[in-house]
Amino acid sequence: MSRKDERIEAFGRLLDILDELREKCPWDRKQTNESLRANTIEETYELCDAIMRDDQTDIKKELGDLLLHVVFYAKIGSEKGTFDIKDVCNALCDKLIYRHPHVFGDTHADTPKKVEQNWEQLKLKEKGGNKTVLEGVPAALPSVIKAQRIQEKARNVGFDWEKREQVWDKVEEELAELRHEVNEMDDDKKEAEFGDFLFSMINAARLYKINPDNALERTNQKFIRRFNYLESQTREKGLSLKEMSLSEMDVIWDEAKRKGL
Repeated sequence: MSRKDERIEAFGRLLDILDELREKCPWDRKQTNESLRANTIEETYELCDAIMRDDQTDIKKELGDLLLHVVFYAKIGSEKGTFDIKDVCNALCDKLIYRHPHVFGDTHADTPKKVEQNWEQLKLKEKGGNKTVLEGVPAALPSVIKAQRIQEKARNVGFDWEKREQVWDKVEEELAELRHEVNEMDDDKKEAEFGDFLFSMINAARLYKINPDNALERTNQKFIRRFNYLESQTREKGLSLKEMSLSEMDVIWDEAKRKGL
């Protein structure tokens, strides 16, 4: 049996198992799109966490969990008579072929940037597709990722700095405006300017090829490791964080940094 046949057989096995679960398991039988939605979001974040940890075993596991949801939604669609997994796969294949004319057609695109620009233009031309450049940005995306996608889509139609170094002038401008509003003590304007400052920093990250969400999550995890070390060391000494001065905490915090935590 070829490798392709093995993959097709494994996917068919999954479909058969889900069919049986949907028929015989009380929990699986009662699920709807709405009831699965929250779990789908959770599974997506668990996959993202495994990817950030570069845990190949967990990535495989979480991909399976997410694949189950894809197949489950398709099963519900087939029961409603609206679509099935075949329709999902064929629609995806058709879209991939249409949006890669440099592979399946005569269009020339020899850089990732050119491919992305063609992709956005093709999406605008699709029947029933996006009517505006930013329409395809999901409203429910987390704010950092949403800002990144907005900026990428604007760039793909030419709305961008000529030189990436120019972004730092914008960052400094937004930081100055934020400091001004903080001093003015206007809560609404502070929040608005803080948002503008974050947006400019995400733009800088994009231009310097830094994923801002990944970068922030790395810092989150680093802070957790160091704070956990601070907490454990404090407990071992019979002390309480609430009773310690910041300078005393900093000594242990710097120790955590020296240990590479």
